[in-house]
Amino acid sequence: MFRRLLFFVYGLTCYVIFLGTFLYAIAFVGGFGLPSSLDGPLEISLSGTLAIDCALLMVFALQHSVMARRWFKERWTKIVPEPIERSTYVLCASLALLLLFWQWRPVGVQIWDVRNPAARAILWTLFAAGWGTVLVMTWFINHFDLFGLRQVWLPLMGKPYTRIAFRTPLPYRVVRHPLYFGFMLAFWMTPNMTLAHLVFALATTGYILIAIQLEERDLVAEHGREYEEYRRSVPMLLPGRTRQSAGGVQSSL
Repeated sequence: MFRRLLFFVYGLTCYVIFLGTFLYAIAFVGGFGLPSSLDGPLEISLSGTLAIDCALLMVFALQHSVMARRWFKERWTKIVPEPIERSTYVLCASLALLLLFWQWRPVGVQIWDVRNPAARAILWTLFAAGWGTVLVMTWFINHFDLFGLRQVWLPLMGKPYTRIAFRTPLPYRVVRHPLYFGFMLAFWMTPNMTLAHLVFALATTGYILIAIQLEERDLVAEHGREYEEYRRSVPMLLPGRTRQSAGGVQSSL
């Protein structure tokens, strides 16, 4: 019982750290009242700054992708107990982001600066909609399973963990990855785009496109023809016409 309680406290702690990191990320990308943000004056050489920023983005991308792969999980759970594997992934992702926030170097080169009040309001609304989409979509998937709480809560209650069934809640019948679409809105919709922000937006967009391919390969391996048909029927990121209704969705984000 003590072991299960310890796992739950660990999972809850990882979740709280994630929530703080998520809120910090909104302020960091939007430039809202933090000591550091994506945008700002150049502090060191341009080449050195870009090298540091790209390295930080690479650390996050590698952590986020490698730890989510099935082959890694199979080996990792021989070291980390399975009930806290997801919580550990969430913790490592949060730490990778916090490292990026801490060490990020602004560049100071202006790409665009929208001054029109109506246009600025539209961009900020889309920025907020992006982050809101990300958060709301986690509940459609199963928020507590996605962030590791369900994996530690069920054993605490003496119940075995069961995987979430393959399904398609409403947004996932429009596009396969609405959560990723929300991130892209959040990263691109800004009235003040600097070179550092552009590098961040380009790198994260590229990562999202690669991550989708890796994630869907795992989902096909797990669900086979069911997911293949879903992938053929529903667009990836942008809404469009679908050939027929799909069977289900599950995320390994």
